[in-house]
Amino acid sequence: MLVVLAVLLVFGPSKIPEIARTLGKFINEIKHASEDIKTEINREADRIDRDKRLADYKANMRSKTDDSLEEELKDQDEVT
Repeated sequence: MLVVLAVLLVFGPSKIPEIARTLGKFINEIKHASEDIKTEINREADRIDRDKRLADYKANMRSKTDDSLEEELKDQDEVT
């Protein structure tokens, strides 16, 4: 309330609508910027998660392949 009174005294009643519009535009721009930042952070977090899952999958596949090769070699050694 005190801020409104100070603005009224400093700028006068004719400037208040212009100041309110400018302030509204500024707040709207800040809101859009923060939404863009949140979106970018979420995209990056999703990318990191995908990269980690892919690395885990590749490691798991390598391990399974190595295990299968060892089994095959053991089976061949038992046959000979």
